Amino acid sequence: MNILLHICCGPCTIYPLKVLRSAGHDILGLFYNPNIHPYAEYQRRLDTLKTYAREESLELLIGKGYPVERYFRAVSYKEEDRCRHCYMERLRYAFSEAQKRGLEALTTTLLYSRYQKHDQIVAIAESLSTEYGVPFLYHDFREGWQEGIRLSKERAMYRQGYCGCIYSERERFYRD
Repeated sequence: MNILLHICCGPCTIYPLKVLRSAGHDILGLFYNPNIHPYAEYQRRLDTLKTYAREESLELLIGKGYPVERYFRAVSYKEEDRCRHCYMERLRYAFSEAQKRGLEALTTTLLYSRYQKHDQIVAIAESLSTEYGVPFLYHDFREGWQEGIRLSKERAMYRQGYCGCIYSERERFYRD
């Protein structure tokens, strides 16, 4: 199948890409993550992914602009619901791109991280799949968590210390 792989960062792409390619799928990567803050962090993650994609011959789409304001407006005073909004924003964009391009399915590297809200991601993706008419290809990529970490370290890839938004950065580094 021709699959769109929504990508959050380079290190989280390693294992899902391996699994999908080993199953014989053709993969088109998409980097769309307006939640990542500050911009220097966004750019560093994107640069790391571009290098990895080039090394792995992975065609890569990059979402237009850096609409971080839209993310902030949507989650202000609703921080406890920020992850749901973030998943919805990124996956809606991804499903729209998959539909426009006539791709046969979509999946996401968000399903690789042990730190993401896995069930929430799956529910949102299944809902958007119905809305856009693009099948959601589910795979629990967390099974390859350690392998992906090992391989990203061997490649000396930049590995971020937080999910991406300013709130997750605070949770990671600020201690009361």
